[in-house]
Amino acid sequence: MPSTPRGLLAATTTGIALVCLGVAAAADTTDTTGPGPSADRRPLAGLRVLLSNDDSMQAAKASNSDGLGLYEIRKALCDAGADVVVMAPWQVQSGKGTAVTNGGTLTLARRAQLPAGYGNDCAGAPSGAPVFGICLSDGPCGPDSPSATPADTVKFALRGGLAAKAGWTGGPDLVVTGINSGPNVSAQVNDSGTVGAAIAAIDQGVPAVAFSSSGDASHTRFPLANYRAHARFAAAFLGGMRERDLFSGRFALKVDYPDVSAGQRAKAPVWTSVGHGQVVWHAYQPKRAGSDSYDITMGVCADRPGDRCTETVKDADSTALLGRGHIAVAPVTADRTYGARADATRELAGVRHYITHDAPRS
Repeated sequence: MPSTPRGLLAATTTGIALVCLGVAAAADTTDTTGPGPSADRRPLAGLRVLLSNDDSMQAAKASNSDGLGLYEIRKALCDAGADVVVMAPWQVQSGKGTAVTNGGTLTLARRAQLPAGYGNDCAGAPSGAPVFGICLSDGPCGPDSPSATPADTVKFALRGGLAAKAGWTGGPDLVVTGINSGPNVSAQVNDSGTVGAAIAAIDQGVPAVAFSSSGDASHTRFPLANYRAHARFAAAFLGGMRERDLFSGRFALKVDYPDVSAGQRAKAPVWTSVGHGQVVWHAYQPKRAGSDSYDITMGVCADRPGDRCTETVKDADSTALLGRGHIAVAPVTADRTYGARADATRELAGVRHYITHDAPRS
């Protein structure tokens, strides 16, 4: 283990045993390098991956909306040879975009007992493959502790957290975010904490890929089958990118996976653009006549057609994913200036060729 914490607390949150660690705890800063090229021929052997999300690391809800996808992709990445460290929000932070916290104290809670079925997934990883949740608290994270945002977790990890808690003085090779509970396409990409965490990584020049999976037809449940299929695809997808030297810190990739929970297969990945239409919309209903309090409600455009729900981008991610059942891949940059020229044209062309011709099919 990389360090001995300043204080230990056995806590139970939604049935989870956790060890809470103060950020200022002493650290072993020994760098880890992973196995040599001849020792392990798995496609991600020796790759150091920071894994975060916006759904938390709790994985306690029956809907599978609070972090189960994180454990599925962690397993797939480790099976492919990666050394994976999780630093994720303590509570669900869906919709937080690129929000950051400007003051206060961050505290890490190391998860001592992982969800059933995932406990031995990364056994033997050089870092020990710890799973941390990060809360906003000057003391141990508790059931009601507010959470760090997705961008907070990545910024903290890259600016000292990984060195202190995993011994990665050189930082990670790649940041992976997700697998999110629900797709992140079209207008709501700006709201996505999963994408926001990836943007926080490329802001620091670290390559990043954000993965999101569709829910079932009810839009309220997120089947294990979708996460599992997406995780297998993600590991193979990243392995192919690594083999071709396509990781870039100049843009992030956003990968959305269709619903396959009824036995259908995902169609081949396609190169897309972020659409401009809405798929999910927010509404605000007064609690009572004349009230200053409003309930926040959400719906999908299938239930509320209209101009804002009409997609106008020809190669939109939402059309490929939701309308045609493809795996939708789109590049995302931190520069939101209208009409800005990409400064990585050759790199983008290489990734696009990979998606179109060589990426795994499902």
